[in-house]
Amino acid sequence: MTAKRALADLGLRLVLLLPPEMAHRITIRALTLMPERPPPADDARLHTRAFGLDFPNPLGLAAGFDKNGEVADAMLRLGFGFVEVGTVTPRPQSGNPRPRLFRLKEDHAIINRLGFNSAGHERVRARLLARAGQPGLVALNLGANRDSEDRIGDYLAGIETFADLAQMFVINISSPNTPGLRDLQRQQELSDLLPRVLAARDAGAARRPVIVKIAPDLTEDELDGIVRVCRAHRIDGLAVSNTTLARPELTDEAKAKEIGGLSGRPLFVPATRILAQAYLRVENQFPLIGIGGVEDAATAFAKIEAGATLLELYSGLVFKGAGLIGEIKRGLLGKLEKEGRRSLEEVRGRRAEDWAEGRITDLSRED
Repeated sequence: MTAKRALADLGLRLVLLLPPEMAHRITIRALTLMPERPPPADDARLHTRAFGLDFPNPLGLAAGFDKNGEVADAMLRLGFGFVEVGTVTPRPQSGNPRPRLFRLKEDHAIINRLGFNSAGHERVRARLLARAGQPGLVALNLGANRDSEDRIGDYLAGIETFADLAQMFVINISSPNTPGLRDLQRQQELSDLLPRVLAARDAGAARRPVIVKIAPDLTEDELDGIVRVCRAHRIDGLAVSNTTLARPELTDEAKAKEIGGLSGRPLFVPATRILAQAYLRVENQFPLIGIGGVEDAATAFAKIEAGATLLELYSGLVFKGAGLIGEIKRGLLGKLEKEGRRSLEEVRGRRAEDWAEGRITDLSRED
């Protein structure tokens, strides 16, 4: 182990001793002080095209880490192919009472009930405006205020506010921590939402892709309805998936009782299964972003085999540190070399049926 890696591992262990929100705040602050440098060059075999955009690699930072657009460029410099900022709400809101973030270390999992704590459109716009013209793809994850009387209007406001600054929009209708928000996944509500969101997008000077983020807790009938509506309205993509309300077998039984959405390793199998089910239903009409339990090259590759074009991670960073980004990319290249493949496109979706039917239930992980 190199001295640099040993120091990084020590820093990670120290951060994990702190309360989760304090550790996160310290991490964000440290990233704002990170020296500017070009991101590491990516192998051409990792290049991915989706939503009409070119990504240097398919690995993105999931929403929830950089909620207020403070460190997008820092995370791009660490090697992410894109960064998703948010969730951002129109008006500032503090979210749910603390404690609201819980690490389950032995399970490599996190439970959160943050509740869209957000600095609001105005402050986030100011930060993204300050980085305008910088290289790198930034997506905006949009949400609705908890007390909003017009949730669809909140999403429209987000499109209008960030139309000139975001390269993609992710419509978050699947957080379990805002009461009633998941109702927008119902077929009728989604049929009301999407035409208005897309019309707001089309009214802008630049036609930004609009991606809908869904929950992993859907029945197959509910997923059928969502895909049907998304295809009918020609949505640009689906992000699969958000955190889960389910509680698979967890080692930390006390924390498992906490209310909120579960992410990390235990989410990998259910999120990948619904990803594959969505992929088969979409029939290549638009790309999918695979999220949930990506923590090494094996889980990243499995998401692609299940149908993902792009990937996102967050919880894996908490337990493994920023070195995970490079490790996953190197591991993906290793898998391509082993099979004699030229790109990830060649393996996309090849095991979707196995995942969708539940014939795959676990993976051996690369630590």
